[in-house]
Amino acid sequence: MPNPTLVLSAESSIAENIILTAENITKVFPGTIALEDVSFNVRKGKVNVLIGENGAGKSTLMKILAGVEHPTSGKILLDGREIHLHSPLDANRLGIGIIYQELNLCANLSVVDNIFLARETTQNGLIAHKSQKQRARELINRLEQKIDPDQLLGDLRLGEQQIVEIAKALAQDVRILIMDEPTSALSATEVEILFRIIRELKSRGVAIIYISHKLEELLQIGDYITILRDGHKVAEEEAKNINVPWLIEKMVGRNPAALFTRKERQLGDVLLKVENMTLLRVGGGYLLDHVSFELREGEVLGFYGLMGAGRSDLVDCLAGARPQATGNIWLDGKPVVATTISDRIESGFVLVPEDRQRYGLVQTLSVMDNMLLASLKKYLKGFFLARKQEKAATDQQIKELSVRVANPLQPITALSGGNQQKVVVGKGLLTHPKVLLLDEPTRGIDVGAKSEIFEIMNRLAAQKYGVIFVSSELKEVLAMSDRILVMSKGAITGEFSHQEATEEKLVAASAIGHGPSNGGNHHGSGN
Repeated sequence: MPNPTLVLSAESSIAENIILTAENITKVFPGTIALEDVSFNVRKGKVNVLIGENGAGKSTLMKILAGVEHPTSGKILLDGREIHLHSPLDANRLGIGIIYQELNLCANLSVVDNIFLARETTQNGLIAHKSQKQRARELINRLEQKIDPDQLLGDLRLGEQQIVEIAKALAQDVRILIMDEPTSALSATEVEILFRIIRELKSRGVAIIYISHKLEELLQIGDYITILRDGHKVAEEEAKNINVPWLIEKMVGRNPAALFTRKERQLGDVLLKVENMTLLRVGGGYLLDHVSFELREGEVLGFYGLMGAGRSDLVDCLAGARPQATGNIWLDGKPVVATTISDRIESGFVLVPEDRQRYGLVQTLSVMDNMLLASLKKYLKGFFLARKQEKAATDQQIKELSVRVANPLQPITALSGGNQQKVVVGKGLLTHPKVLLLDEPTRGIDVGAKSEIFEIMNRLAAQKYGVIFVSSELKEVLAMSDRILVMSKGAITGEFSHQEATEEKLVAASAIGHGPSNGGNHHGSGN
C-alpha cells in the first residue's frame, strides 16, 4: 500500500505547480463547435505543449487564454482564482503574453516601434525613443541577431520578422508566455537560440505554452504534452514518456506510417528549362547566381537549402515577381517572354507563396472569392462575372482538395491554417497551370494537413503537371521529391535522385559555397 501522506504530498506539489487552468472550456462559433468541454493545465517553469491537427481547436484555446476570444462556457483560473479576460490588455496586465502564429506586426513601422507598440516607454508624457531603442537592441542581441532597430519591418525576411515577434513578447514582463508556431519561419540555428531563451525563461519560473507542428521539436523542448482532436482533449502525458509515433496516432487517429507516401511515376518529356537565371543583390553580389535546371512532366522537383540560399528568390523569378531577373526560360519547348505575374500565370506558372497570409490570401474576402482571385478573367461575361460558373468551379476545388468549410461564402479567416493553404493551392489550380511552384507549402500546418498537401502533389504529378517543391524540412523533401536540387548562396550546389539522396548529403551540399558537393553534381548546365 502506498503511503497516503506521500501521495497527498505529491498531489499537492503538482497542484501548487499549476499556475493557470482552463476548466471545461466550450467555444461555439456560428455553424461549428471549436472546443467542447476542454480542460488544460499550465505548469509554472515548464513548457506546456499543446498539439493537434489544424482545426483541432489549439489556436482558439490560446486566443481565449490571451483575451482575444471569450469562451461560450467554462472558466479560467489563475493562481486558483477565476479571472475574466475581456481583451488582450487584460491578459497583459495579468502577465499573459502571446506570440501569434500569423505575425501580429505592422510592416510600415520600424522594428523598435513594433516591439513597443501599445506598450511605449514614456518620460514626462513623451515617448522615450532612446531608451526604447536601447532595450530593442538588447532584446535583438539576446536573440543573437543583427537586425537594425530602426529598419522598417516590411523590409525584413519572414524569419527575421518572426524574431521581432519573439522580441516583442520578451519585452513584456510575463508570467505565462504563449508561443503559437514560433519556429515556423526560423532556421535551425535560430531555433536553437530560441530554445536557449525558453530554458532561461523556465529557470525564472515563467510558464511556456508551446504550439508547434514539428513533433521532434516538441519532444526536445516540451515537459508536458496535451493533445486536442476535433475540439476535444484526447490525451495528456509527460514528454519523457512518449515518442513521435504515439503523438501522431493520438493526433490523427490513424497509423503514422501511412501519412507520407511518394508514388512511383513515369516522368515525361522536359517541360521547363531554365538557363542562367540571375538576380543581383542590392549592394552587390547575387541572390541567384546563374541557376540552370530542367523539370520534366509529372516530376516533383525538390529544392532544399538554408534560409537565404535563394530558393524563394528562384520561384519568385519563375512566377514573374522579380522582373529584374535575367536568364532564359523555356516552357514546352517555347521561350517564355512574359515578365509580369499575370502574364506568367497566362503562360502556365502559378506560385503558392511561403507567407500565405500576406501574399496568398485577402483576409477580408470569402473562401470562394479568395479561390477565384487569380482566374477571374475566365468567368467574365461581358461586364459581369458568371457567379453560377464561379460557384461550380469553387465547389469542385473544395471537394477535390477536401477543404473543410461549412460554406464557400464563409470568411477565409474562419478556416484553419491547413485549410487556408488548400484554398491557396486551389486558387492556383483554377488558373490551369503547367508548372506549380510550392514555396514551403507545409509551413505552420499539422501532420494530417501535410499528408493531404502531399497527396495533392502526388495527384498533380500523375496528371503530368510539373511541381517545384521548396522546403526547409529534410524529411519532407526526401520523402516527396523525385529529384532534389540543393542551393547555397544563390547557386545550385548539389543534385540528387530520390534513390541517392540522404540527409547527410543534402546538409553537406547546403553548407558549401559555389562548388560540387560530395556525392552530388554541380548543376550548372541544365542537364
